[in-house]
Amino acid sequence: MMAVNPSDLKPSALAFVPFVSVDNMMKLVHAHGVEAFLTGLASEIEADFKRWPEFDKTPRVASHSRDGVIELMPTADAENYGFKYVNGHPKNMREGYQTVTAFGVLSSVANGYPILLTEMTLLTALRTAATSALVGKYLAPEGAEVMAMIGNGAQCEFQAMAFRALCGIKRLRLYDVDPAATDKAERNLKAQGFDVVRCSSPEAAVEGAQVITTCTADKQYATILTDNMVGSGVHINAIGGDCPGKTELHRDILLRSDIFVEYPEQTRIEGEIQQLEDDHPVTELWQVMRGEVAGRRDAKQITLFDSVGFAIEDFSALRYVHALVANGQFCEQLDLLADPDDPRDLFGMLTRAG
Repeated sequence: MMAVNPSDLKPSALAFVPFVSVDNMMKLVHAHGVEAFLTGLASEIEADFKRWPEFDKTPRVASHSRDGVIELMPTADAENYGFKYVNGHPKNMREGYQTVTAFGVLSSVANGYPILLTEMTLLTALRTAATSALVGKYLAPEGAEVMAMIGNGAQCEFQAMAFRALCGIKRLRLYDVDPAATDKAERNLKAQGFDVVRCSSPEAAVEGAQVITTCTADKQYATILTDNMVGSGVHINAIGGDCPGKTELHRDILLRSDIFVEYPEQTRIEGEIQQLEDDHPVTELWQVMRGEVAGRRDAKQITLFDSVGFAIEDFSALRYVHALVANGQFCEQLDLLADPDDPRDLFGMLTRAG
């Protein structure tokens, strides 16, 4: 039997895919600076929203269980296909796990080969905050400086950093049912230079706030904001309600607000507007960003971003990271794809490796 030269069994360049680990994602963000990274990411998301009709779009594929949900979020344009795997398990924190974890893949449409594999637990937190603040640029009251943060979990600080970078928010009013969460958020945000006020109730948190962010995790119909808590002229950034049966706002608030959404077909299933009739009018954000319809029209208007997260935002994040690691920094080359000398001889490659 002819001896096989070990060098002949080494993977070729086509076998390798750049992989961004959690460690490398943190290094990548620090290399650019958190706020600069968020600003760049928001620019990518905005650019993709402005070409919204070019994308394949579908509501995410969700598998619900008693304890949470596991979702796949796919989309594609003419050049790339991307998807994210993400879970949401509110009970996880009590057991020492993250509530949300994720990873994602970006591929070439031309040949189907993946061109990036990356962690997306951190990246999802960053893209969620970047999207919220990007929307805030269009909908928040002019000159807004004060934001209420109701729900001080893992997303809290990312939201604050993004709203400062893109919208000029300087002062934060924090509330959480768990004082330990507020302890954590207050410590982290003061270290970042924010003026932070701890509040004893949601009612106290919204006093004087021009932007109200709700970000709670419980998978249930909840009333985090009641109608009497919301005055004229505010912008509500509702990011906690993101699956069927999970809401944060009283229905009456929705009826008083101009509602802006990512993708109506998904938001009507998962967002705050699942409480309303199927034909209740909403405005799609891509049309606002393209200048086709108005965002905030006057100082008294209540604007509501009914945020559930959509795959195009993840696609933007994947392309953004792919460009940042194109020089080979902040990634590893993962031997992920079989690459036999003869594309038809996959079995031969296997047997020669024995």
